[in-house]
Amino acid sequence: MGKPAAEFLTEAARWYVRYAPGRLEKAPLSRLLSEHFTRNPGRHTVTTRTGAVFEVDTEDLIQRYLYLFGVWEPHMTNWLTRRLRPGDGFVDVGANIGYFSVLASRLVGGAGAVTALEASPRFHRQALRNLRLNHCTNVRAVNAAVAAEHETLRFTLASSRNLGANSAVPWDGPVASSFEADAEPLAQLLRPDEIERARVIKIDVEGGEGAAIRGLEPVLGRLRPDAEIAVEVAPDRMARLGDDAAELLRTMRGHGFHPYRLTNSYRAGSYPAALHAPHPPRRWHGPLPAVSDLVFSRTDAEVL
Repeated sequence: MGKPAAEFLTEAARWYVRYAPGRLEKAPLSRLLSEHFTRNPGRHTVTTRTGAVFEVDTEDLIQRYLYLFGVWEPHMTNWLTRRLRPGDGFVDVGANIGYFSVLASRLVGGAGAVTALEASPRFHRQALRNLRLNHCTNVRAVNAAVAAEHETLRFTLASSRNLGANSAVPWDGPVASSFEADAEPLAQLLRPDEIERARVIKIDVEGGEGAAIRGLEPVLGRLRPDAEIAVEVAPDRMARLGDDAAELLRTMRGHGFHPYRLTNSYRAGSYPAALHAPHPPRRWHGPLPAVSDLVFSRTDAEVL
């Protein structure tokens, strides 16, 4: 088969996965396409399912999924779309290339505000480009890391195929890249009005969530009553930094927040089902055995 014909079939398959109704054979096809775009990376400008525009490189996991599915973390995307309203505030800690910041910018509108914090200078620059592409004038983007107190953190990246895995967790294996960043507590990085108007604070810091919450704890009482905090909690990575996921849960419960677990999977084959029927956050009662997306809310229910 010639190259033009192969490219046509690949794009036809991508169109089927993204736009065709139903889920017939989409899971195995999604896996094959993800593997293909990993082996044959390319740069594209892509429109997401919510109408936002991003410049992507399909070598990277997040950007590859935006190209293939038009969405990243469909359960989280659906939940945020239901949560944020015009005039709200949103804080994106670990903003990466700006996917959730752009989504929130459109949801909260001109009367709302978004704060995007990203430690990586490379991702910060890419987020700025994507924010400009989408005319997001209500976003304050800051190139900064978060911690429990002022310190300088060294971030390492093990693989260029998942650029979002930059982490301050000690790593003794092969390193694709590394950088140092000054870190401050969230209570200091955020302006008073950003703290007080935040409807949702999303924290995704690859093992540094214990320190991030400790840095936010002094202002938890100043959050609005309906404020919710979404945190990717990685117990193993936290432990390597001397933190304990159980302590994070106790801290949040001590401030009146109930934990809810939000389904998430980074397997390409899981995306068609997630897009067809996204799951809401459900009350979590036990210890955390593995990486989990948790939503902390003062709402006392079984499902958010």
